[in-house]
Amino acid sequence: MLEVRAKKYLGQHFLTDLHIARRIAEVLEPVPADAGGTQCVLEVGPGMGVLTQYLLPVYGDRLTVAEIDGESVAYLRAHYPELHIIEGDFLLLDLAGLYPEGVRIIGNFPYNISSQIFFKVLEAKDLVPEVAGMIQKEVAVRLAALPGGKEYGILSVLLQAYYDIEYLFTVPPGVFNPPPKVQSAVIRLRRNGTVRLACDEVLFKQIVKATFNQRRKTIRNSLGSSFPEVLHAVAEGRVEAHPFFGLRPETLSVAQFVELTGWVETVLRKDK
Repeated sequence: MLEVRAKKYLGQHFLTDLHIARRIAEVLEPVPADAGGTQCVLEVGPGMGVLTQYLLPVYGDRLTVAEIDGESVAYLRAHYPELHIIEGDFLLLDLAGLYPEGVRIIGNFPYNISSQIFFKVLEAKDLVPEVAGMIQKEVAVRLAALPGGKEYGILSVLLQAYYDIEYLFTVPPGVFNPPPKVQSAVIRLRRNGTVRLACDEVLFKQIVKATFNQRRKTIRNSLGSSFPEVLHAVAEGRVEAHPFFGLRPETLSVAQFVELTGWVETVLRKDK
């Protein structure tokens, strides 16, 4: 088998530039096998192994790849017989069961599931200290965006609550086969020092999603749609309106969303 056909339904665009592949592989900082910390590395969507060929000499049997495309799996088995391969959907993997000591994730991530990949990383954040990979430029910009701009949104807040995010470099369409219709970018996420947020984390996620799903509305109005009991408490004079009520969600930092969540939590508790 000489090559693998890129499949549109899997969002496959195979990187052909070896220099860029090497740069992506070098984004992860190798952890010596005899050192502490997370040892295992999982590559998502290896395709024909353009990135794998630079990871395997560094990580050896600590490297596993997850590939859903049977044609790619056959290619990898033929060309990298020593490689650990999980044939299946990364989004369905039990990371806690597979990697109880943690795992670092890397890949030229399939563009059609890039956001879902990062939501899965969030679910396993205590097991995933680092993520490096290539995604659509617009998604990369969104993940690394600071408060105040239109790119700042749900994933920006949720990921930045637990990870430091770096936009590293842009990749043009011409280095892929087939070329995507968008530019790509390489990013790195590193777990920050936050073990737990100073609020109810489930409620935090709900509030972030509720406010950004109505991002043109003020916090008062978006909260009123999702948590009407909060506005009732304010209207009845049982609590004072929060200072953020007149703001829009894209202006709030992670810390301010944590503060808002703590306030909502208190109001809901009093309302019971």
